[in-house]
Amino acid sequence: MKRDEARVGGRGFVRYSEAFKLHVVSEIDSGHLTIYGARRRYAIRGGETVQKWLRSYGKDHLLGKVVRVERPEEKDRIKELEAKVRELESTLAQSQVKLFAYESLIEVAEEHYGANFKKNFGAKQSSGALNNVKKQGSK
Repeated sequence: MKRDEARVGGRGFVRYSEAFKLHVVSEIDSGHLTIYGARRRYAIRGGETVQKWLRSYGKDHLLGKVVRVERPEEKDRIKELEAKVRELESTLAQSQVKLFAYESLIEVAEEHYGANFKKNFGAKQSSGALNNVKKQGSK
């Protein structure tokens, strides 16, 4: 038989071979038997025994995991794209710092000259407005 029985302290326990465990698990995984049916057919007494075998040897141990199969050129392409993302993120961060610096500069200039540069940006200024800014700057 595929199991060895021993007695310890008046209670018997059964030690099953690896081949037997794999056979039972394959029958359950293939759908030929249920856990209860396997326990009845093979007289497996432990309530959790078959469940432990399924966790150790069955297909279900892959259900919670992502298995990714890639070709070498796909791996290289992924690395290239990740590098490009890092480069773009760095460029974006630098642009945001520059934008903050320019906005701070404009705020300081507005306070110093008393003009609203953001509102008037790009609009043609009259010569009178330029003279006022020059007069205020020379004070």
